[in-house]
Amino acid sequence: MSFIDTLVAAFKGQTARVPLARGAASPWFFADAGAKRAPFEYTVAVKRAYLENPVVQRAVRLVAEGIGGAPLKPVDGKLLALINETSAGQSLLETLASHLLLHGNAYVQILKDARGRPVELFALRPERVTVVQGEDGWPSAYAYDVAGRRLVIPLVDEDASPNLVHIHAFHPADDHYGAGCLQAAEEAVATHNAAATWNRQLLENAARPSGALVYEPGDGNTLTPDQFDRLKAELATAYAGSNNAGRPMLLEGGLKWQAMAMTPADMDFATLKAAAARDIALAFGVPPMLIGLPGDATYANYREANRALWRLTLLPLAAKIFAAIGEGLAPWFPDAALAIDLDRVPALAEDRERLWTQVNAAGFLGDDEKRAMLGLPPHTAPDLENKS
Repeated sequence: MSFIDTLVAAFKGQTARVPLARGAASPWFFADAGAKRAPFEYTVAVKRAYLENPVVQRAVRLVAEGIGGAPLKPVDGKLLALINETSAGQSLLETLASHLLLHGNAYVQILKDARGRPVELFALRPERVTVVQGEDGWPSAYAYDVAGRRLVIPLVDEDASPNLVHIHAFHPADDHYGAGCLQAAEEAVATHNAAATWNRQLLENAARPSGALVYEPGDGNTLTPDQFDRLKAELATAYAGSNNAGRPMLLEGGLKWQAMAMTPADMDFATLKAAAARDIALAFGVPPMLIGLPGDATYANYREANRALWRLTLLPLAAKIFAAIGEGLAPWFPDAALAIDLDRVPALAEDRERLWTQVNAAGFLGDDEKRAMLGLPPHTAPDLENKS
């Protein structure tokens, strides 16, 4: 059974063919059609960035794998099993974090059993999802397009329990879709890829322009267009490429070879690539030092960069994901509070140790007040009757 057939079977009797609202925007086109830049197309941008650019892939994986592997505070066992399940072979949290970073939107489908209880959380591909607007302009359903077929998933079931959780980043010019980091980094990605291609082409030509053929007409002779075209074709076929580097050239009368070389400044594309890579890291919220960019990579600075990654990027993004999932699963797990256990994150060990020391030294606070400041539940008083 194909994936789309599985979805149809899971929602049999629950889906409705809801027409798309007139004027509904495509979820992966954000640019104005009248702007000078071409419209941002997600599938092409992902291929050029995540699949072809090492900086983008490393930045996304640092954030996504950090959230996917972060230790969680104790919660209901059934809820923890749902969160820790894999979605299409990938960690659910890791997949959602990657979608939010790249696309700006993440969709979690809640698959239910015959009794209407959740049995699986599945991360849908965001570029395949379209918001179906109701008469009031608010989302009433979500359309999932794959393999030429459309599955419309109602926002809620007959018992008002949600079928899908939509997590999105802030977008100042869109009511329903979030803005991803990839769009902001698109120009930097193009610059970085262009610099890498340029360097590769230079290496294929011995890392220098071979030189110039200088024509010195003698006795009033001139180079005819046919001779010029033939000479140009011979240079391209017989002397270009790394296999022909250093190959001797046989010149005809009236031609003189003028050797050329590029200056070190002309060859210094590392600065250009590093600047573009820093812009990419900035867009994804990753300290440049953590993706191997040039700089002062002492142990202390690396430690501070790792701490900044957690404080400024991973924890806020994880809180957004956990809050949305918790709200979507509230009908079945009303008291569940998904959160990262900060005491078990190695990068934050020094911060937590400092906080524990300060709280422990505050003698004017009671035990429950101290536990609340540390994010711990209230202390349960011992049952004296059972001890006696």
